[in-house]
Amino acid sequence: MKSQYINAAANVVSNKQQLINMVSKRVRELSAGSRPMVEVDYEIGQMGLADIALAEIAAGKLTAQPAVVLDPVPAA
Repeated sequence: MKSQYINAAANVVSNKQQLINMVSKRVRELSAGSRPMVEVDYEIGQMGLADIALAEIAAGKLTAQPAVVLDPVPAA
């Protein structure tokens, strides 16, 4: 992973744990065959799947979905 992609994505998603979860989910999707949502320039340097995911987050192509809050179970 290149630090430029990490820093750019961290400016968009300030919660580090959430950023890690977003990147790992997107890496799984990319490795399963999903197409990148940003332009990948293969001639300049190698972009790994995590770099692509971070670039997508930095570009605003991926957003965090709010957590689903379930109704609490009433105490017995």
